[in-house]
Amino acid sequence: MNNEKKIAGLYIRVSTEDQAREGFSLPEQEKRLRAMCEYKGYEIYKLYKDTGISAKTGNTRPAFERLLQDIREKKCNTIVVLKLDRLTRSVYDLEGIMNFLEENDAYLDCANEEINTTNSSGKMVARLLITVSQNEIERTSERTKFGMAGTIKEGHIPHKAPFGYKHVEKKLVPDEATKD
Repeated sequence: MNNEKKIAGLYIRVSTEDQAREGFSLPEQEKRLRAMCEYKGYEIYKLYKDTGISAKTGNTRPAFERLLQDIREKKCNTIVVLKLDRLTRSVYDLEGIMNFLEENDAYLDCANEEINTTNSSGKMVARLLITVSQNEIERTSERTKFGMAGTIKEGHIPHKAPFGYKHVEKKLVPDEATKD
């Protein structure tokens, strides 16, 4: 990165799925990011925390939006995250974030990945990593849909029975009391 003083906005995020699957902890993310900033000599401006929100395209993440606004207002100039997938898992969203950072003379630094968005090689690495992450999400979605379709074809409805029906031996059947 260039010699400009890095003023860091620490961004931590965990979705319910992440925490259950990978054991991500907000306090652990914060601890690692603070240690990295100390090591690299970054001044920490603020901690931004989104809890229980996925990084999927279209999800509103209030803390992330505040971080972007603070970058626009030149309060900080570096987004610091544990891993790129804490920021986004979408190739499209990453392009938007990288364009935003370039337009605002700001940077991205990841504690667990060597991502340096100040040069073309670093941007390429970020794009490759996010492509792999997006593929992982899409494959998981395909497997889930396939499994759910099979379950439903067998008559097993995994959610609460709709009004007028009830579950009997894991199958959905009309409920005589409410079917009309």
